Amino acid sequence: MILDQAMAARMAAIALGHVTREYPHKLDHVMGGDGDARTPRDLHPIFFGSFDWHSCVHGWWTLLTLRRMFPEMAEAGAIDALAADSFTWPKVAAELAYLDRPQSAGFERPYGWGWLLYLHLEAARHADHDWAAVLEPLARAFANRFPVYLSKLTYPITVGTHFNTAFALILAHEWAMHRDPDLLLAIERWAEIGFASRQDYRGWEPGGDEFLSPALTAAHLMSRVRGRADFTTWLDRFLIDGGQIDRLFEPAFVSDRSDGKIAHLDGLNLSRAWSLQVLARKIAPHPRLAMFDALAAQHLAAAMPHIAGDYMGEHWLASFALLALTA
Repeated sequence: MILDQAMAARMAAIALGHVTREYPHKLDHVMGGDGDARTPRDLHPIFFGSFDWHSCVHGWWTLLTLRRMFPEMAEAGAIDALAADSFTWPKVAAELAYLDRPQSAGFERPYGWGWLLYLHLEAARHADHDWAAVLEPLARAFANRFPVYLSKLTYPITVGTHFNTAFALILAHEWAMHRDPDLLLAIERWAEIGFASRQDYRGWEPGGDEFLSPALTAAHLMSRVRGRADFTTWLDRFLIDGGQIDRLFEPAFVSDRSDGKIAHLDGLNLSRAWSLQVLARKIAPHPRLAMFDALAAQHLAAAMPHIAGDYMGEHWLASFALLALTA
């Protein structure tokens, strides 16, 4: 499946409709007193839409990525105008003020942290705008939280939801590659500690509300921190030799897309397609390469018809579709 301008325009329209939509917002907000009882837009003047903070962040990543890839699409002007109104120094200062609250130490950890860095990475690819410079203090604030968190995280969190360690580190690792050598080293060391000894995967997938594969996100992270030969040896022990990849990874069935948790499974199909493509590129040539490619295509085909239609998936699935389509 190829991302063309018509599909990009459809995805941009979806994201534009949600990044500033205050419907019904799920605010991850710990209050320290009566004065903290404020609206989402007041607390988060940039990232107040899309149901929750992190979905708004990666909704913005979707918009900027599509604008860069398809600068001639009709939605590009609307994206520019909205970004000019949103990415301002006073609004970044307000977002930073929220992070500085003692109650915000665990805010959006680690999923939103990773996505904010990924958004900043994309903003930096738009040399004709100052978006990256404006967002830089916010990116640095989240980047500085990662080493502290990893230093006390004894075990990886391998659930297939927002708390997944590997997914956030995949995004943060790409951001850090040319910006933060200390964070890059911390992620690579922690990935080895957390996953190097894992083998003969025996987890049960999928969980009923997962949008990430515990196994494939771990493998995806390891593919970033190891060279091809070392990674392929690790992956053979982890997933391939035991035959788990043949048994566990068929596209997930979604029974009710109006249920926000069940709808996560469309995201699982998309994130699996993303990771499977990344893994295939890393191990090529490999005897099982065709199997990886076929599985990725099956997962993408299962999910792409459903990125719009119900708000429970629509407010976030376009981002995961874009990850898979640009893998």
